[in-house]
Amino acid sequence: MRHRLPLTAVVVIVLSLVGCSLVPERTPVVLYELPARSLDPAPRPGERIEATLRLATPRASGLLDGSRILVVPLPNQPRAYEGVRWADGMPQLVRNRLFDAFQDDGRIAHLVHDDSAVSADMELLSDLRSFHSEYQDGLPVATLRLDVRLIDTRSQRVLANQRFVQRQRAESEAIPDVIDAFGTAADRLARELVDWTTAQMKQR
Repeated sequence: MRHRLPLTAVVVIVLSLVGCSLVPERTPVVLYELPARSLDPAPRPGERIEATLRLATPRASGLLDGSRILVVPLPNQPRAYEGVRWADGMPQLVRNRLFDAFQDDGRIAHLVHDDSAVSADMELLSDLRSFHSEYQDGLPVATLRLDVRLIDTRSQRVLANQRFVQRQRAESEAIPDVIDAFGTAADRLARELVDWTTAQMKQR
């Protein structure tokens, strides 16, 4: 006498045979570093500031506190490019770029990250407000905006504050060209911020 398997058992057997073929494959994700060109050293490297500056990781919220590469194809409608990510979170990318820029410049004698236990004379705090591309005349424009405050760590007094904005048009809509535009904008922003911070610290 033959025994028939229940329908549920047949379904389980069929699913086990086909395995993960029923599970859609994930799209591979390509990771991008933020391109960077070394800043030229200060023209008079002997004029070093013998103070310690702590560089804090920029604060960010929402989509800016992540690794997705953002685009705003229409006003007020941010989206993420599919299949690509930054190799690190955007706040960390900006901090690392600025840290390298200060070291390239060489005018500030001592520089530490915000995760260092070393005491500092001043601290550079910032808020990341924009790190996306937006379309202008049919091409994406990399847009970076950083609001910065220089703090006296002893008194916790704000010594100076400044907003830095840089934009760079990409050569095409291709992702590598967009990434290059972000790199160029970040380089210019870093140069401006290093010069501004150095000038402020010289006055103290």
